[in-house]
Amino acid sequence: MSEHEETPVDLPLVPLPGSNRYSAEVIAPAAVPQDSGAEIEVTVILRRQPGADTFDPSVRLSREDFAARMGADAADVASVTAALSGLGLRVLSTDLPSRRMRVAGTTAVLSRVFGTHLEAVTSRATDGTEVHHRNRTGMLMVPASLDGIITAVLGLDDRPQARAQFRVAEARAVAMSYTPLDLAEVYHFPAQFDGSGQTIALIELGGGFAPAELDTYFAGLGITGPHVTAVGIDGGKNVPGADAAGADGEVLLDIEVAGALSPGANIVVYFAPNTDAGFVDAVSEATHASVTPTAISISWGQNEDAWTAQARHALDQAFVDAATLGVTVTVAAGDNGSSDGASDGRNHADFPASSPHVLACGGTSLHAVSGTVQSEVVWNNGKGAGATGGGVSDVFAIPNWQASAGVPASSRGTAGRGVPDVAAVADPTTGYEVLVDGEKKIYGGTSAVAPLWAALVARLAQAAGQPFGLLHPRLYGSVSAAPKQEGFRDITSGNNGSFAAKPGWDACTGLGVPDGTALLALLTMPAH
Repeated sequence: MSEHEETPVDLPLVPLPGSNRYSAEVIAPAAVPQDSGAEIEVTVILRRQPGADTFDPSVRLSREDFAARMGADAADVASVTAALSGLGLRVLSTDLPSRRMRVAGTTAVLSRVFGTHLEAVTSRATDGTEVHHRNRTGMLMVPASLDGIITAVLGLDDRPQARAQFRVAEARAVAMSYTPLDLAEVYHFPAQFDGSGQTIALIELGGGFAPAELDTYFAGLGITGPHVTAVGIDGGKNVPGADAAGADGEVLLDIEVAGALSPGANIVVYFAPNTDAGFVDAVSEATHASVTPTAISISWGQNEDAWTAQARHALDQAFVDAATLGVTVTVAAGDNGSSDGASDGRNHADFPASSPHVLACGGTSLHAVSGTVQSEVVWNNGKGAGATGGGVSDVFAIPNWQASAGVPASSRGTAGRGVPDVAAVADPTTGYEVLVDGEKKIYGGTSAVAPLWAALVARLAQAAGQPFGLLHPRLYGSVSAAPKQEGFRDITSGNNGSFAAKPGWDACTGLGVPDGTALLALLTMPAH
C-alpha cells in the first residue's frame, strides 16, 4: 500500500488513553490549508517491557542493564512496525531503551490511522503571540492490535507546548545584579571543584548561541569557559541571532550560568521544536546519549492542564529513565506565581517541574554585598510583574520522600507532589548579568535557577566521584514541617500568591537556597 492510498475504512481502532486534547485558542484558519498529501513526522511511545513498571530510585542501572530491563520489548516493536507499515506509514527510527519510534506519513494517512482530523490554524500562544500550527481536538485512536502497546502518539498537533521561564529586567528597575561567580560565593559553591569530568545537558525549544559570544562572556568574567556543543533533535537547530528578545535569551542565560558555575564541565545543548514530541525527544536523547549526563537542566514549562495526559506521562517516564541512569534533572518552577498564569482562579503547578522525578527550582529576591547576604525573600514583584511558581500538583501524587514535609492539599483536595524542592535568586531586579546577542542585560526568572542547580550538582558529583540521580530522598531526609533541612539556608519571608514562606519546606522556595559546602558534606556522608 502506498502512502497516498487510503487505509481501509473498517480499520478497527480503539481509543488511546490520555490523548484527549482541547483545541488551541484559534484566531483563524491558517492562510494555507493543511495539505492532506504533505508528509509529517510523529513520535510513537511504547510501553516498557513486562516487569519494569516499579521504579526504585535507589537502584542505579548501567545503560546496558537499563536497555535489557527497562526499555521496550523487541516483540512490541516488531508488532508496531508491521502494523503501521502495513497501513501506509514509514518507521524512520526506533530506540528500544527510550521506547520511541519516529514515524512518517502523509497527513491523510496519519489522520486515518490515529483517528483524528488535523487542520492548519493561527492561534494565540500563552505569551500572547500568534502562531501557525496543526491543530487537533478530542481523543486519538490506535489500531486495535496495538492496544496497550502504544502509550502515546506525539507531534500530530504541533502547537507550542511550553514557554521559557525567564524575564528581562528594565534597566531602571534593577536594584542589584550579580555575575554567576558572585552567586557561587553567596551560595557557598565548593571552590575546589569546577565540574571537571561531568556533562551538563541543556534542553532548548528554540533560539541559539554563537560560540564567539560565549568566549566574550566568559573572558569578561576572567575564566575559561566550558566546552559547548549543539545537538539538533527532530529538525531543531542552533539558530543564533534570530530571537534576541525570546528564545536566544533563554539559551544564552542557560549556557552562561551553567558554564560560569561549572566551567570544567562539558555542556551539550539539545535544540528541538517547541512541541510535545520535541520536548520528549530532546529529554530522551539527552538521557540516553553515549555519554550519560550528570545533570539535565530544563528552563521551559507550562501549567499541568495545558498538557495532554499522554504527553505528561511520556515526559515523566523519560525522567524515570534519567533517574535510573544516575542523571539529576533540574527544572524551572515557573515565573507566574501560584496561578502559573492560568485565568481560571485556581492554583496550578508548572510541568515538568511537578514531576516527582525532577528537582523543581523556585525563585527568590536576593540582596547581597561582597558575598554576604543582607536579605533573601520569596520572589514576588506583584501582579503581571513575575513571581516564583510553586504549589501542589493536581496529577502527581505526593512522593514518599515528601510525605512529612507539610505539603498542603492540592486545589482539588488531593495529596499531591509539592513544588518546588529548592530555590535560588530569580528576581530580575536582583538578577543575573548576562550577554545576549551582543547586549549586556540583567535576566531573572526561575530559568536561571535550573542551570545554577545543574552546575552545583555537577560540582558535587565531581567531589563525590559519582552522579546522584534522584536527589530528593537525601535532600529531604527526615524533614518535617518545621525544622530547617541540612544543606540549605531557609527562606521564611514572602509569598507567591496563595502560598507563603515558612520555616521548613514551603510551596515558594521548597527547602530553601543552597549552602553548597554543607550539601557536599551531606551528600558525601557515609551511609548509615
